[in-house]
Amino acid sequence: MRQAGRSTQIFFLVRRNLFSTPLNSVLTLLCLWILVQTVPPFFEWAFEKATFVGSSRESCRAGGACWVFIKENFTYAMVGFYPRAQMWRIWACVLLLLLFVSPFFFKDFKHRGKLFLIILTLYPIMAGILLRGGLFGLLPVDTRQWGGLLLTLVVAVMGIVLATPLAVLLALGRRSPMVSVRGFCHVFVEFWRGIPLLLVLFVASVMLPFFLSSDAPIDKLIRVIIGVVLFEAAYLAEVIGGGLQGIPKEQYEAAKTLGLGYWQAHLYIILPQAFGIVIPGLMNIWIALFKDTTLVLVVGLFDLLGAVHSASNNPLWIGSTMEGYVFIGFIYWLFCFCASRYAQRFELQPGRH
Repeated sequence: MRQAGRSTQIFFLVRRNLFSTPLNSVLTLLCLWILVQTVPPFFEWAFEKATFVGSSRESCRAGGACWVFIKENFTYAMVGFYPRAQMWRIWACVLLLLLFVSPFFFKDFKHRGKLFLIILTLYPIMAGILLRGGLFGLLPVDTRQWGGLLLTLVVAVMGIVLATPLAVLLALGRRSPMVSVRGFCHVFVEFWRGIPLLLVLFVASVMLPFFLSSDAPIDKLIRVIIGVVLFEAAYLAEVIGGGLQGIPKEQYEAAKTLGLGYWQAHLYIILPQAFGIVIPGLMNIWIALFKDTTLVLVVGLFDLLGAVHSASNNPLWIGSTMEGYVFIGFIYWLFCFCASRYAQRFELQPGRH
């Protein structure tokens, strides 16, 4: 009886959601046809006929994926030309980040805001010292040796970490009673939102060195990060500004009643509520920034996409382009999916911001 009842419930659930109207039924059948035409051939190529063991392209069977290409070039795709003897420094950065963010996964942790500020300020400095070296007896590693997923994460994380506080200041500045501050912030946001990121990267990488002193050149990676930060801050400021507009005036009046100053009111009352409102929009921009890091390839920085693409152009691995792109797509999807799922926890439980 229970099985019959469950079957009936499933039948009505499928009918209500997939075949409720003639148009819905046609779209459902069309989607099923597309899945039948694409999923089985992909699994056959990626798993049934794929080659996982070997050391060269010759060991791969025709008609299936050559995952040997990913296995042999995995380290290069992750860190580029970073010295293999110094790989422990990368693992130290990963472990340090896990230690910093681990308290966020405990429901009873009450100091999320303070820890978030510590991560924004302290972790980038510690990670930069570990990766770049030159201090505390660490061997210097030129940023031109950085590449692969390491470079992608450096540009994305530094872009997010530095652009978010700047965006907060811009959003507050656009609501300032001082005309000069409000006008400057408005022009800044509109200017950077009106030009493409590719142009920003070209200017930061190619044109900016002509205007700087040759006695103290700025590293190309730093120039690119500065361009990304200025560009992304304009978009984040617009989103954060929308969250500030959604805060009731009573919250500002309550802060004044408590005797809080401008910055205290915004830090403890206004901004936490504004971030709670705009978490989906912020996460969309952060995810877009993570994916837009692939554009650094055009200015000579080999991120994950650039590293895998250059490896597939190696004469020893001609014909492995598809495997490389599938691998890249999976890595980007995994990071973006995990970030969006974590953000949903805050959307469903707004009291935890």
